[in-house]
Amino acid sequence: MKIGIEGQRLLRTKKHGMDMVALELINELQKIDHDNEYVVFVKPDEDTSTLKPSSNFKIVELSGGPYPIWEQYALPLAAQKEGCHILHCTSNTAPLKSKLPLIVTLHDIIYMESISLLKKGGTWYQKLGNMYRRMVVPGIVKKSDKIITVSKFERNRIGDFFGIDHNDNRLVAIYNGVSEHFKPVTDSAELTRVKTKYKLPENFLFFLGNTDPKKNTPGVLKAFSDYLKSSKTENLYLVMLDYERSSLEKLLTDIGDKDLINKIILTGYVVNTDLPAIYCLSKIFLYPSLRESFGIPMLEAMRCGVPVITSNTSSMPEVSGNAAYIVDPYKPEEITSGIEKLLTNDSLRNDLIEKGLEQAKKFSWRNMAENVLSLYKEVYQKHYL
Repeated sequence: MKIGIEGQRLLRTKKHGMDMVALELINELQKIDHDNEYVVFVKPDEDTSTLKPSSNFKIVELSGGPYPIWEQYALPLAAQKEGCHILHCTSNTAPLKSKLPLIVTLHDIIYMESISLLKKGGTWYQKLGNMYRRMVVPGIVKKSDKIITVSKFERNRIGDFFGIDHNDNRLVAIYNGVSEHFKPVTDSAELTRVKTKYKLPENFLFFLGNTDPKKNTPGVLKAFSDYLKSSKTENLYLVMLDYERSSLEKLLTDIGDKDLINKIILTGYVVNTDLPAIYCLSKIFLYPSLRESFGIPMLEAMRCGVPVITSNTSSMPEVSGNAAYIVDPYKPEEITSGIEKLLTNDSLRNDLIEKGLEQAKKFSWRNMAENVLSLYKEVYQKHYL
């Protein structure tokens, strides 16, 4: 069996959620499957050290213009030319006219939902990406042999939206994992290195906010502002990644606290291997999103021994179990209360840390890869045996 895997963005230097999931899948498949052949299709970019070929894994750098053209035309032609039996597209979309049996990982369908959190905010790049997904995903859902998603919540959302029976075995929930390098960092030199590199303060809360409305950045900023005002704390900061200062200043104007900019550290993009130290240096990890299909960062923080504040919506209670402080993300005052309790109640804090360490053990990339491999075999048997 020869499997083609779409990994268009895997050579770019700034990798994000779906890129990391695809990369972890490929890494684990290389470890566990030495019988089948794989071809990973990527777009040429700078980070050529990310993927390494092996005896049964071939890396094909495939040019072909912007993402939609690359995916709709260059990818299916290349997969046929390489003699692939199956094509697995890993990032929500796929070629509509591929002649190969198709598996698609549909991380979420947030872009298909006409809900208020997506009507405002977001960059033009995000909006154009969502328009493309809205155009192609309905057709992909109809033609795919298997649709992989990442939580039971998202499986039910996809099934309800597209009219797929919940017992239809085409639609499968396979949990993401959490990488093993996320663990408590005890090396003081490493902690100092990361602290110096990103100019981190002594005491801070950690928030992976961005311009996507679902991340609830305005709600987190309002909650942090209110906490500082009520507690009169002077030495606590909020660390945010990869966020433009101009965008942040506008949000702070909107919430009525422009001076809060002095209590926020913008690190820029952080490489994945530096994240464990940042988690470990932080007091609390804030993840009160409005909507998530899974929520890998929660597990990363838990694995590093950091208490987590997350939401009572979508997949987050499913993934966090009883190991996080749960809030209504639409109520900043609940986030504020969570911050106050986790900073002052050592018993609650230690309880969540212990539960978080146990909860994170339930999720692994090895399990994910084994489940995906079983789907490859199932689809191959259906079409070729």
